[in-house]
Amino acid sequence: MNDPLTFIIFGATGDLYQNKLSVALWNLFSLGFLSTEFRVVGFARRPMTHGEFQNFTRHTILRKTKNIDQNKLEDFLKCFTYIQGDLENFQSFQNLGRELMEEDARIGFCTNKLFYLAVPPTLYASTFKNIAGAGLTVPCAPSVKSRANAWTRVLVEKPFGKDITEAKRLDKMLGELFEESQIFRIDHYLAKETMQNLLTFRFSNGVFESLWNNKNIEHVRIIFHEKNVPEDTLAKRGALYDGIGALRDVGQNHMLQMLALIAMENPKIMNAENIQDARSKVLEKVSLLNKYSLLRAQYKGYLSEPNIKNDSTTETFFRVILGINNKRWRGVPFEMESGKALNKEEMSIEVFFKKSSLPLMKDSHAEGNQNVLKFIIQPNEGIKFRFWFKRPGFDFTLVPQELSFNYSDILISNNKPEKLHDAYERVLYDCILGDQTLFTNTKEIMAEWKLVTDIIKLWQEIPLIVYKKGSVAEDIK
Repeated sequence: MNDPLTFIIFGATGDLYQNKLSVALWNLFSLGFLSTEFRVVGFARRPMTHGEFQNFTRHTILRKTKNIDQNKLEDFLKCFTYIQGDLENFQSFQNLGRELMEEDARIGFCTNKLFYLAVPPTLYASTFKNIAGAGLTVPCAPSVKSRANAWTRVLVEKPFGKDITEAKRLDKMLGELFEESQIFRIDHYLAKETMQNLLTFRFSNGVFESLWNNKNIEHVRIIFHEKNVPEDTLAKRGALYDGIGALRDVGQNHMLQMLALIAMENPKIMNAENIQDARSKVLEKVSLLNKYSLLRAQYKGYLSEPNIKNDSTTETFFRVILGINNKRWRGVPFEMESGKALNKEEMSIEVFFKKSSLPLMKDSHAEGNQNVLKFIIQPNEGIKFRFWFKRPGFDFTLVPQELSFNYSDILISNNKPEKLHDAYERVLYDCILGDQTLFTNTKEIMAEWKLVTDIIKLWQEIPLIVYKKGSVAEDIK
């Protein structure tokens, strides 16, 4: 981690930088996870001086973080410079290239370079072309002392395209401009602690892995519920969201990756290649049960949101039931459900085991001795397992209890509470290390888009349901 690093952020004045990237970089810096020769180059259309960009970054960090070492923050901000540029203007990338070369010359040798596309997907193609056209994929300029292990990498935010045709076009372009080892396609949900622990939990606990099949599991439910809070309005990203919708926004990436992790085979070796291969093999076997297992809806008032077309049919809620056509999972429904403006926020995976074939008291409760294993991704990351036991007393009434743990309960060191690292901290850190385990590859993305494209074609025939803000997801039918 001591190799010199230059971090170039395209879209450095946008929401992603302000809400996630600036704080993630600060946390990595304050923990000593970044090189001593580290710097950030912000690139955006807004006119700014280096000092103004530093102040801009300072305010975003102070707004999100408490109890900051001010001296350390000032040392951090000294690493920041800014270039005004247009992502669709080749000259802007030539200017960027000269700036990077001059800085490398000042240091005395070339730095590793990490390009982060914190920009709308509509600008990916032009950005890719201009990065390559300006020679920025080569870490060392001819006039600067080279390093044998120097690298250039590109981080791409989701969604990667709008359908399978565009995804193939973008992927073909990436493959022509960059080596696969240089490309890091982000799904930051893969970096959340519970998601990372899914594989450990499954393959390290034989009591569950031995039951992980269609003989013992009745169905699996994956939910991504977002609450209607002021921060959840579409005021800042309405036009972008209206061209995407809930299925493309979180279904095509986050939720299908959740499905892949819960359903994949044992990768045998815990490395990026094996894990990505195991995930892609599951995703290639996923299909929609039938068109009757689809539901799409839109919350009342969506058409009044800023930048939304008044005749938009974009879904803010969807429910689909999928199947996996392989030996382990054939016949097990996988339900995916996501929506905005619901009554609560929750992202989780629920595994419903088949009910006991010999329940002691069939009529003592409605749920029939069904065990449920729940992985809570957000909020309050953790795992819960519901089991049944006899209530104390003279009768044989069965009642449910839970075995559970929250990550917050175990993050205690020297009697001082610690916090979970944000997913973006892990994304950036792994990219610097060159570890692609928590990133998606081409096969995964194409399998996801094939399924989503098929769903979109089918549900054009299905009426769009309207629901009230604050609705309970189960009541939307």
